[in-house]
Amino acid sequence: MDALELSALATEIAEEAGALASARRRQGVQLAATKSTLADIVTEADREVEALIRERLRAARPADGFLGEESGAASGDSGVTWVVDPIDGTVNYAYGIPSYNVSIAAVTGPPEPDAWEAQAAAVHAPAMGETFTAARGHGAWTDGGRLAVTEVTDAGALLATGFGYDPSTHDGDLATVRRVMPIARDVRRMGAAALDLAYVAAGRLDGYFERGLKPWDHAAGALLVEEAGGRVSRIDRESSRPLLIAGGATVHARLRAILDEEEH
Repeated sequence: MDALELSALATEIAEEAGALASARRRQGVQLAATKSTLADIVTEADREVEALIRERLRAARPADGFLGEESGAASGDSGVTWVVDPIDGTVNYAYGIPSYNVSIAAVTGPPEPDAWEAQAAAVHAPAMGETFTAARGHGAWTDGGRLAVTEVTDAGALLATGFGYDPSTHDGDLATVRRVMPIARDVRRMGAAALDLAYVAAGRLDGYFERGLKPWDHAAGALLVEEAGGRVSRIDRESSRPLLIAGGATVHARLRAILDEEEH
């Protein structure tokens, strides 16, 4: 198992999948279903893009496992599992907002975020023409340039977050934002977790926090941050909505101190 080879494969497939997602977006988005709530939508393109990714991975590495947002899990024999979000930011995608991406990660160990070790990642944002990649021990990259997280300035940290689809969780999410505002320059809410994490890795954001992410939401993005010199942690992991925190060392520590206190 070579992390660079896995990263190259993830990148190739993510870019092909992104081209398909873009083509389907131009043709018009067809809603297929809702999931947890009325706002939590699935498009026909989500399913078609995931099927393409799964087919390409099966052809290239038939012994690997798979964990996808739309088609679920399949075990493998190689020790590698691919964790896939075919269109991260589906609501943006449906509305024609360019902040969506294809997220693919290769992990080893049990396919659980607290047990796996991410080996390779690709986050491809087709509407923006950008691909962010990482391989364990080899850094994180985009457009031939190596990524590096930032450290907070005296003006405060530019942070990002997201909210769950369940309206009953919104008051708690807004309360969390209020708690972190004393250390923030400002807060962004783009609606695509993998892209938020890629932007932390690229130094476009200083930090990110969000509750209730699924494994496919953060598998690739978390490795980008770590390989760019940042830190990622999950707290309140036993709850139904664990909290993910990412950023450079100083921002991560400040966010964790504030949000750990919130849990107790």
